Amino acid sequence: MTSTSSRFRMQFALGALACIGLMAYALYAQYHLGLDPCPLCIFQRIAMIALGVVFVIGALHAPNSTGARRTYAVLALLAAIAGIVVAGRHVWLQSLPADQVPACGPGLSYMLDSMPNKFEVLKKVLAGSGECAEVHWRFLGLAMPAWTLIWFVGLGAWTVFAGFRKR
Repeated sequence: MTSTSSRFRMQFALGALACIGLMAYALYAQYHLGLDPCPLCIFQRIAMIALGVVFVIGALHAPNSTGARRTYAVLALLAAIAGIVVAGRHVWLQSLPADQVPACGPGLSYMLDSMPNKFEVLKKVLAGSGECAEVHWRFLGLAMPAWTLIWFVGLGAWTVFAGFRKR
């Protein structure tokens, strides 16, 4: 293994560890702090898991070719961008004045069971609901979706650094 592939492996392994740590905290917050995730939170988790999976596969593969490293970086960046979009929408919903917050809708599991068109479910979830606008947790003045957004931006930049920097 060349030093280039071992650096890539280390950088992607660190990204995977970050994703694992963030998901571990999300599960801790859900099961020990009693913070049930709203539909937008669940979609953010899906994006984080996808990002973590790409990081793990890229770290295990540790490709020698520039093209393969860039392919992993683009896949990871796409997952990070999906997370940025969902987390950004969530932050926006939480910043709305109370009179502009959308009404609470049905839960995600109900929508998946009752709506045959999954794209319609996605559209409804991204529209947000009143439960997505509630803030139950803060750290340093920021709600969890804001921290998730920061992490997605940082991890997206990390993938660009790992996959596209000159070796």
